[in-house]
Amino acid sequence: MKNTGDFLIPFIGLKIGKHHFDYQISKEFFEEFGFDEFESCLINVQIVLEKKTSHLEIGFKHNGSVNVPCDLTGENFDLSIKGKLKLIVNFGDAYNDDNEELLILPHGEHQVDVSQYIYEMIALSIPQKRIHPGVKDGTLKSEALDKLNELQSNINKEKKEEEIDPRWDKLKKLLNG
Repeated sequence: MKNTGDFLIPFIGLKIGKHHFDYQISKEFFEEFGFDEFESCLINVQIVLEKKTSHLEIGFKHNGSVNVPCDLTGENFDLSIKGKLKLIVNFGDAYNDDNEELLILPHGEHQVDVSQYIYEMIALSIPQKRIHPGVKDGTLKSEALDKLNELQSNINKEKKEEEIDPRWDKLKKLLNG
């Protein structure tokens, strides 16, 4: 990512206690990471950094919407997303981010870059299967859905025609007769 300056939180001058940071995330943020799973987005991210004497505790929360294509129809729609993430920041001899819930910064470091954590938190909150709400409740009108329904009804008609055996008609006459 090229421009992480906006997501660097300097903690060296902060007093012990909680500090709040708010970010508005747009598609340009994800373009920096090469992520292009959606058309547009508007996501609010709230970060609470709690500075303690020996470490930092960072709580991330996000909510908003991303404009994604429906996996069934291809129609774009706004998908609501939300999520949260906890991160502990300790200090050690070398930088280490192997653990997803623990970040170790070298002694003497004075700021933490939260951009990667924001990116991962949001990207992981987008479901694998995206279905337009109109498909679920039957209100979506699209060319693709009309064609799917037409093909489905043709298949059902063919099955009904195949299922009726003339011998059954003769048996029905015997029962009713």
